[in-house]
Amino acid sequence: MKKITIILSLFTIILASCSGSDGRDGIDGLDGINTLSAVFEVTDIDYVYDSANNEWFTQNPIPFDGVEVLEGDAVLVYLADGTVTASDGQPTDLWKLMPITFFDASGEFQYEFNYTFDSVELNIVGNFDLSTLNDAAVSNQKVRIVVIPAEYAQDFNGNFSNYNEVMSTLELKESDIQVLD
Repeated sequence: MKKITIILSLFTIILASCSGSDGRDGIDGLDGINTLSAVFEVTDIDYVYDSANNEWFTQNPIPFDGVEVLEGDAVLVYLADGTVTASDGQPTDLWKLMPITFFDASGEFQYEFNYTFDSVELNIVGNFDLSTLNDAAVSNQKVRIVVIPAEYAQDFNGNFSNYNEVMSTLELKESDIQVLD
């Protein structure tokens, strides 16, 4: 019994003497989500009419400057469709998710978009002679393009059609928007 007590005491002393400091703590990481999301704003968009296909399109695709878009990433395009009064009393743009269908006396037309890994092309299609669209519908348009990585887009519980909800969920602010010329 005496030997067991001596061995346990010796074992305890050895374990206690072998413990060192825990080391220095590392640098704290950033809070929040790591989504690598991006938002671009493009203003003064003028569409060009293609009479052979009866559609309007952007002559030069809009590039994803410095953002890598991968297979499965979500690309959302919002069209500025007028202004509303914000809670602070200031006017703010009203953003609608494309595709958007409008109806007028001639029929219906729709703002759409297509994208590749490096750019977005906007177009307007419809069921009547689109050359008769007024200038307000085809010139000086403004859009915001949101790129959301696939892993985050799959788990998104919100409403993609609500631009403000998307921005809030991605923890993006107006200052994070890249304005393209």
